[in-house]
Amino acid sequence: MMTEMTETQTGAKERHSQRELFFSLLADCLSHNTFVKLVLGKYHGTEPGLDRVFVRRLTLKGQECLSFLYRYQTKDVTKNLPIPAGIAFIRDLFGPAFNNLHLQTVGEDIQISLNKKGKCILQRGKASGRSVTLQKHDREKARFLDLATPFLKELGVTNAQQQLIPSMSRKWKQINKFIEVLDHAIASSGLKEKARLRVVDFGSGKGYLTFAMEEYLRASLGLTPKVTGVELREDLVSLCSKAAQRLKLDTLSFAQGDIRSFPPESIDIMIALHACDMATDYAIHLGIRSGAAIIMCAPCCHKQIRPQMTSPELLEPMLKHGIHLGQEAEMVTDSLRGLLLEACGYETQIFEFVSLEHTSKNKMILGVKGKCPGPVEQAELLAQIREIKEFYSIREHCLETLLMADGLGQGG
Repeated sequence: MMTEMTETQTGAKERHSQRELFFSLLADCLSHNTFVKLVLGKYHGTEPGLDRVFVRRLTLKGQECLSFLYRYQTKDVTKNLPIPAGIAFIRDLFGPAFNNLHLQTVGEDIQISLNKKGKCILQRGKASGRSVTLQKHDREKARFLDLATPFLKELGVTNAQQQLIPSMSRKWKQINKFIEVLDHAIASSGLKEKARLRVVDFGSGKGYLTFAMEEYLRASLGLTPKVTGVELREDLVSLCSKAAQRLKLDTLSFAQGDIRSFPPESIDIMIALHACDMATDYAIHLGIRSGAAIIMCAPCCHKQIRPQMTSPELLEPMLKHGIHLGQEAEMVTDSLRGLLLEACGYETQIFEFVSLEHTSKNKMILGVKGKCPGPVEQAELLAQIREIKEFYSIREHCLETLLMADGLGQGG
């Protein structure tokens, strides 16, 4: 009797040991991002038609999850769980519902199974030629920056393990979308051939995009940028300056001020995101005067044009609603800005910068300097501007006033 109890205890201990080793290996590959997939097989539960369960890793709303795909004879059902809860769920399924777990990692095939006598059998074998593809629910594009980039941790986008902090997922998407737009603009501007670039970011705030630009230009493109973030709030200037110093980024600096106080100088890339009302006009004007090859603006507020607008009789039933009038004022203001940029020799696009789910201020005006229009073409553009102003009874547009003072349309 004593011998039988000892053998039973030994078997239970062995099963526990093999089981714990497997789940230790599972947790380890998930924490080191070498997990490829997991298959639960040999189902013997009570659900009719269930064959196997496939487990993959994905990011859902900024949180790392395990996605369980239940493969039935006639349908598939998906269930997502945070990684710790997912591991616990797999533990509960092994034995009572599934007798086989097959784990694939970048370097190994690991399989644990229960035989008819209830004995755990763990098998391990090498695998090669695999890579990890972290799935995204929103099918995100490839990122231009890596989460291991030091400034992301410094600014609180990632944690000490270089993992994205869930609350920063929207900011992370905005950063990458911004760099994607900048990448396309640089490709069409010829700036890649210029070894040294002067970049100014007006309204740099907490510096997320300013740091991202410096990293992209220096580390990804191999250029030598001089990037300056200009911000009115002294506390944010101090915060960003100290972060740049800790990271020993000699090519990045921050200064207190705004668009109107910034001294005129040669600029290659001019950024002004969320500059309120006419501040966007002053930013575009500064970019043009500085000979910037790229001008990127995300306008915020459109106060100057809206009170001037008189709705044409045909449109009055539409524009009597405040929300429609506001949207119309935005469209007219930014359309005029786009035409004025074209009149100054910029190939101009106006498009959605990031999805409305991330920010309501989602419009981007992008100008890439090209060939200056001839007198006839410029005159046609200026005529279009006059016609739009007359249609809405607009008396003045800030950017137009600034450029006319510089001699736009007068052969200057």
